[in-house]
Amino acid sequence: MESMETLMASLDSHSSTSSAASDAARLVEVQSWLSSLFDQVNRQVPDLTLTPASIKHLHSLASLSQSRSRAAAIVAPDLRQKAAEYRAEAARIREILSSAGLGREHLSPSAMSSAQAVAEVANLVGIRDTETSSFVVANADLVLRKTEVAEKRINVQRESKMLLEYTRKAITKLAELKKLLSKFENEAALHEEQMYRWQKNLAMLDEKERQYNSQLGNYKALLNRAGYTSDINHGVLMQMAEDKKDYEKKTKPILDTLRSYQDLPPDKTLAALAIEDKKRQYAAAEKYLEDVLGLCLNAPPL
Repeated sequence: MESMETLMASLDSHSSTSSAASDAARLVEVQSWLSSLFDQVNRQVPDLTLTPASIKHLHSLASLSQSRSRAAAIVAPDLRQKAAEYRAEAARIREILSSAGLGREHLSPSAMSSAQAVAEVANLVGIRDTETSSFVVANADLVLRKTEVAEKRINVQRESKMLLEYTRKAITKLAELKKLLSKFENEAALHEEQMYRWQKNLAMLDEKERQYNSQLGNYKALLNRAGYTSDINHGVLMQMAEDKKDYEKKTKPILDTLRSYQDLPPDKTLAALAIEDKKRQYAAAEKYLEDVLGLCLNAPPL
């Protein structure tokens, strides 16, 4: 553990040492760069309060400036050579014009202004000479650019109209939403009382729910003690009642038949005597019925 702490301390000290060395090197580069800049204008470097952040920023500026200075030093000789060539060409053309009697001192003010206008137009359209073909090509390029600008303008106008229409619709929608908001704000006071009642009812319903859940738990405990199972429910009991009714319908004729035999004595001889007695009663009833029917048939009409 101590060796690890020693290693971490050594790494921290090494990183701090390398950071300090890097800051010192940056400070030297910044001071050298500032000295070179102020020496070019014969002025002394002002006293600056340098902080690590300012040193870092000045070092980045110095690096950028030095890279651009190197690039300029590379391009400058070529530009100087081209400028010398252009000046030599201008002197040659000026000598030719002077020998032909077309020097500046031989031209009238109107011709000078015309030539100056032609030169300005040539510079404006970006051509290197004043040939007619160059002006025609530049004019065609301008026409193409004008056409593109016109098309872009038409597209911009179309988009502007669409944006204007969308803006109008958005303003209309915003007005409608503001009306709805005002309506809802006015109706909010009317619904607050109803919401208060609903909240009270919800609180009461919550209390009832807790009470019913408690009662349900008590009933479940009671049913468990009574041996209630999930097979004994309302649907099963209703089905058993229907089955009982069906069984009663099927067994009623059998029960009626059995009840008719309950009047018979248990002994076979007594049962035979009872049957004979029933037969005599039946015969007597038939004879009585025949006598009554005969009297009815023989009776004189009224």
